[in-house]
Amino acid sequence: MRQQNMNRDWIATARTLSEALPYLQRYTGAIVVVKFGGNAMGDDEAMAAFARDIVLMRQVGVNPIVVHGGGPMINDLLKRLGIESRFVRGKRVTDKATVEVVEMVLTGLVNKRIVQAIMDEGGRAVGLSGKDDDLMVCEPDDPELGFVGRPIEMNVQVLRDLFKAGIIPVVAPVGTGTEVTETYNVNGDTAAGAIAGALKADRLLLLTDVQGVKGPDGTVLTALTPEDVRRLTDEGVIAGGMIPKTETALKAIDEGVRAVVIIDGRVQNACLLELFTEHGSGSMIRSDNRPPLTE
Repeated sequence: MRQQNMNRDWIATARTLSEALPYLQRYTGAIVVVKFGGNAMGDDEAMAAFARDIVLMRQVGVNPIVVHGGGPMINDLLKRLGIESRFVRGKRVTDKATVEVVEMVLTGLVNKRIVQAIMDEGGRAVGLSGKDDDLMVCEPDDPELGFVGRPIEMNVQVLRDLFKAGIIPVVAPVGTGTEVTETYNVNGDTAAGAIAGALKADRLLLLTDVQGVKGPDGTVLTALTPEDVRRLTDEGVIAGGMIPKTETALKAIDEGVRAVVIIDGRVQNACLLELFTEHGSGSMIRSDNRPPLTE
């Protein structure tokens, strides 16, 4: 007869699972769009951990959608091909040759790597881009930038069809245009926000390499309203690379997303902490007049 000693780690794990029950119930059937990028994409261990979290979300009844970037991989291949990058006001000019590389890297190398990671963790995933089934139809964001697109029409039925089949969509931020054969490079945060808005998602999680939105004293602000975001931006507290993320958040909320959370993707199990614990993770932006998820 075998005896098993109950150590504190096992007891703590069981307690954590028990405490997660109300959160698991709250998010059953919820649509959660996750923007994945940053350092984790280049690290096999971090990629596997992220994929495991996404599979767990699906296992407990959440409908996750992964939208990814891939800037470092694009830069690497452009350099190897000898294609020079030109910038206007800090943004890359995307000419015909560059957009072909962008599409190749994002829809091929990066997208399929994430799909494989999810499959390796026992999930079901399908990779697609904004060009598939006209998911994301774009127009030029700025004529000076070339084939950099802004979504103007979203066709998200294909994502709903994948949910019903129990499949996790993994979306590369490459869109089609209004003219034949047009291809547009779309900022990953922008694409995630547009998808979340079109689906009226319950949550949009923007994984970053920072802790979240910080206040004047440098502490992370865990709860913000759109009015708070606008005021802090006007005051210069929200600045630099955080501005486009908060702009994406505000637009998504205007389009019907319940809440947007800017999360430090370097934290282990960041998405699970945000969804399934009282502690949460990062900075949540939501309107005061939105009903709670349980309603």
